[in-house]
Amino acid sequence: MKETFQNKKKRARAIFRRLDKIYPDIQCALDFSTPWELLVATVLSAQCTDKLVNRVTPALFKKYPDVKAFASANPPEVERAIRSTGFYRNKTRNILGAAKVVRERFSGEVPRRMEDLVTIPGVGRKTANVILGNAFGIPGISVDTHMIRLNRLLGLTRHADPVKIEFDLRELVPRKNWTAFSHLIIHHGRARCFARRPDCLHCEIQDLCPSARKCFGVRRKVYDVV
Repeated sequence: MKETFQNKKKRARAIFRRLDKIYPDIQCALDFSTPWELLVATVLSAQCTDKLVNRVTPALFKKYPDVKAFASANPPEVERAIRSTGFYRNKTRNILGAAKVVRERFSGEVPRRMEDLVTIPGVGRKTANVILGNAFGIPGISVDTHMIRLNRLLGLTRHADPVKIEFDLRELVPRKNWTAFSHLIIHHGRARCFARRPDCLHCEIQDLCPSARKCFGVRRKVYDVV
């Protein structure tokens, strides 16, 4: 029998409560001290691990301490500084372009509105939601590859498009939990629900996941939501 929307909403909230108990102190994995630094770090994190980004950014931010410094930076020098993160030419163009836009259109301050953020080079809805949720405390659902994969496995969306997934989840998860939900799902993808072989047998939310029934060794009834 097809799951009703209300039951799906209850299940999504149960998933959040369960993961929040398992990973009580999960925060943004990127190191930053200002909204601008988070913007740069998020751009660098594309097709790159957060750990590697965190190794690159201290020296990068020491050399270019603010928006003004990035806006006047020499592109080849920035490329060399971020080369290890991959796609360094495109990332350099986006970061330096973003710096110029933030300096010229927003007086050097990263804006706090989605509609403004997405006009900045290299900033889509995912990056904008990361900035809003983690730099400004404005709830946002950040959809990366983990969020796409896990929320499809969990049956919380049938879409593959990040924007459609974001709006599906906005209907299921209370607004106050949007940022935390993103952190929890992403961390669970790294800690348990691996892309190549999800560890369904030991998964703490297997009873809330329809895909767990397809995993070898899992025979528990799903959807026991209280």
